[in-house]
Amino acid sequence: MKSFRLLVPSVCLAVAVAFAAPPKETPPAPDADVIKSLDEQITKLENKIAILRRLGVNDPYLAEVEVYHKAAVWLLEHEEFGQKGAVAWTREILDRGLLRAAQQARGEAPWLYQTGQSVTRAYRSRIDGSVQPYAVAFPADYGKDRARKWRVDVVLHGRNDELTEVSFLHQHNGENNIPAGQDWVQIDIYGRGNNAYRWAGETDVQEAVENFLAVEQLLGRGGLIDHNRLVLRGFSMGGAGTWHLGLHRPSTWCVIGPGAGFTSTHGYKGLPDKLPAYQEACLSIYDAVDYAENAFDVPVVAYAGADDPQLQAARNIEGRLKALNMPMTLLVAPGLAHQFPAEWQKKVEAEYEKFTANGRPEQRPHVHFVTYTLKYPSCDWVEILGLDHHYQRALVDAERSDKGLTVKTENVRVLHLGMPLGALREATPINIDGQSLKMTPYQGAGGELQLYLERRDGQWAAALPERLFTERLRTPHKTTGLQGPIDDAFMNSFLCVRGAGAPWHDSVRQYADADLKRFQAEWSKFFRGDLPVKDDVDVTPEDLVSHNLILFGDPGSNSVLAQAMPGLPFQWTKDKIVWKGKDYTAAEHVPVLIYPSPFTVNRYVVVNSGHTFHTDDYKGTNALLYPRLGDYAMLKRAGDKKDPLAVEVVEAGLFDDFWRWPARP
Repeated sequence: MKSFRLLVPSVCLAVAVAFAAPPKETPPAPDADVIKSLDEQITKLENKIAILRRLGVNDPYLAEVEVYHKAAVWLLEHEEFGQKGAVAWTREILDRGLLRAAQQARGEAPWLYQTGQSVTRAYRSRIDGSVQPYAVAFPADYGKDRARKWRVDVVLHGRNDELTEVSFLHQHNGENNIPAGQDWVQIDIYGRGNNAYRWAGETDVQEAVENFLAVEQLLGRGGLIDHNRLVLRGFSMGGAGTWHLGLHRPSTWCVIGPGAGFTSTHGYKGLPDKLPAYQEACLSIYDAVDYAENAFDVPVVAYAGADDPQLQAARNIEGRLKALNMPMTLLVAPGLAHQFPAEWQKKVEAEYEKFTANGRPEQRPHVHFVTYTLKYPSCDWVEILGLDHHYQRALVDAERSDKGLTVKTENVRVLHLGMPLGALREATPINIDGQSLKMTPYQGAGGELQLYLERRDGQWAAALPERLFTERLRTPHKTTGLQGPIDDAFMNSFLCVRGAGAPWHDSVRQYADADLKRFQAEWSKFFRGDLPVKDDVDVTPEDLVSHNLILFGDPGSNSVLAQAMPGLPFQWTKDKIVWKGKDYTAAEHVPVLIYPSPFTVNRYVVVNSGHTFHTDDYKGTNALLYPRLGDYAMLKRAGDKKDPLAVEVVEAGLFDDFWRWPARP
């Protein structure tokens, strides 16, 4: 099995991810001859891909061949033979990859034009360079009428402990006809497996949709897509993903259809009633129930069985909305548990059509938007640029009329408002939090008109975006894409940097090496990619400015970390670590944190940490994928030589909105 390791390093974990499923009889592992024959097919496809590269074939076409190679490699690497058809499906997808390679060698890509079936597509992720699959199903008459614009449904799958790239590609192999009456384009998301579309799984949804739209544009079909009729829907884990992606980014969708998915961490799967304060704060990143009132900005058609415990998740949001007199459609199927049969899918579709018929309005005069973090900063023409306090409710209620704008805010420090198409560059009356202003809109380079407001000493005033941007360069601010916590660094392009020099203390090196190894294994298994890793001496100037840098080791072993230290908010010498005004012995402690990069703008550095949740959390339930360490932590080695990862969290927490240590109580 050497050949497939040329592209993918070997990481072998035997993991079963369960979702309340009955035990199944596991097929016996394939024998050596079967593995050898699969390996031979993998090598053959690998060689064909190398030829395509020499011919100059690039993405998106190359990725849509490579995805078949990646699927087979990952199945073998992780020994994911739990499904009865796994070996046969692997042969099938390798044959299909060879077919696509042959077609591409002739300059053909017929799968991009196939209608009536669900067909595998792929893109290369900006996060880690991995090839990730998704699937597209075009109705039979797609493109025949060039004047027709099509609705697009983005569908999120439920949790499946046997889901692999191979099973996903087998399901969407271009041979099974789509249901009769499907009058929309459907994008089925892989989502990097089973993570409830959180973290890299969330980015996967965005990248898959962006890739689909870009390819349609490339093929001259961009005008066929109605961007005002994007539907997001899913059931079970897909329902949970629909709740959170739909309510966090409400202006993307014309309607969302969450089915029987959880909406909060507490009360789900027996989690503790109370977590440490910094963990409680971070629950507001993904707990959809906190964003319930964003249903003001996007219609909700929810579904659950009357006997399904997950009905309560929808009831929780429904209760929040009733208190605010906001509408929501909830269909409850009598006598059903965690099921979504065809007759109820038809009833739900009838409700969608009330909103898809006309699509999302181009110019919404009234926006009511809530967020708890600048990770999710905007809705329609409203964008929050600065908060007073992260992880506390922030509100913008903004309404346009012939008399100007009326705006109410809570926990908002800097605000950007877009002006409607056709607006004139003239003084605009604004009433914001009871304060009356008149502002002449700022005109951007493209001619668009914008309003930028900043609150200082309790008073709102106009602000130039150039000054706001320059202030962020001079004094770090938490802003969109640069707000933490540690786990946020792995939602965009990142590079792990391993210290190759002599460490100050072996104990720190042991921890850093073990944590990097754990991260590498967990990323491969649970986020379905190769962890990007370099030694510090191999880091290039381009690396410094184009990636979030994940620095493992100490300033003695890691030269990049040593260069970063003057730009970080603590001191680290061979003897001690000065942290929040307190000294810690360097031989026994490991500092962990995320911070704005000292090397470039809009990137992070992270010290000595991958994801802060681990294998047991991935295997348990998606609700467990919440941050464990906030923005920073001081760890103390437990002295267990057999387990270098045995540590005590001495303290952990969150920086304030200017990346400063929090004020002492």
